[in-house]
Amino acid sequence: MQVWQSPHGRPLPVPGARTLLMGVLNVTPDSFSDGGQLSSLHALVDRAGAMLAAGANLLDLGGESTRPGALTISAAEECDRVLPAIAALRRAWPAVPLSIDTYKAEVAEAALAAGADLINDVWGFTHGLDAAQRTAWRAYAESSARRATSPALSSAAPAPSPLTPPPLSPMAEVAARLRAPAILMHNRPDRAYDDFWADLLLDLRTSLALARAAGVPDRQLWLDPGFGFAKDVAQNLAVLRDLHRIVALGFPVLVGTSRKSTLGAVLGTRVDDRVEAGGATVVWAIQQGAAMVRVHDVHEMARFARMADAIKSGLGFTPV
Repeated sequence: MQVWQSPHGRPLPVPGARTLLMGVLNVTPDSFSDGGQLSSLHALVDRAGAMLAAGANLLDLGGESTRPGALTISAAEECDRVLPAIAALRRAWPAVPLSIDTYKAEVAEAALAAGADLINDVWGFTHGLDAAQRTAWRAYAESSARRATSPALSSAAPAPSPLTPPPLSPMAEVAARLRAPAILMHNRPDRAYDDFWADLLLDLRTSLALARAAGVPDRQLWLDPGFGFAKDVAQNLAVLRDLHRIVALGFPVLVGTSRKSTLGAVLGTRVDDRVEAGGATVVWAIQQGAAMVRVHDVHEMARFARMADAIKSGLGFTPV
């Protein structure tokens, strides 16, 4: 089986028998749950070390908060935050897989040059497209999907003319040029869904179409349902409940529910009191086919994931 590959040649964790754990490292002053906690490179390296010791398979570094209402910062300011952090993490752990959590092509390019291995894009390669371009890409993705599922043509019938994709987004071009793997998260500018599941799946197919048109191989791509992005509480719960519908698209799936407001809405708890809720979502996501979970509390979530993996193994379980 072909698997994703770092442009630097570092091995990336292979999805499969065990659920992978992505540890969250935010070098931001205003992230919703841990803003300002990693205010020095020493604190960052210590937190990363604790996550790796607890079982994290890779680390996800973010320099701009994506919580609702957060201030947007420039690409230059974001680079000022993440590039020294990447250098510090690389000095401490040269071989640890490192993801850059950004939707800005300039930041992704600089982070990859500094040693990051993959892009975690909360806009699924659609940032930088205006409304008309977004509509054109959705139409292109829809047409491509229709062709892929249409009955085979007879040998006598002329082959359909190839579809011409709209202009690429900056992030799709960077990922293709630098041969970087990418996690494409579901997101959209609004919650104006005509049909929630049909629109969500088409949005994801649009991100995939962008990546493929740019020349990013399928083996380099993951999907993320975007829990907490452009969705209300019920919609967040729905994407988790029926996550298998996204898994069925044929790409490994990452799920990030850690500490998010939907968990607090269900249990009525503060952001620092959602570990059990997060554990429940991790177990459910794994049962639905998630290959990796993005978490803040690696030690606790590693136990939930290990137990869920064991249950999935059933008669095939072998104690360590």
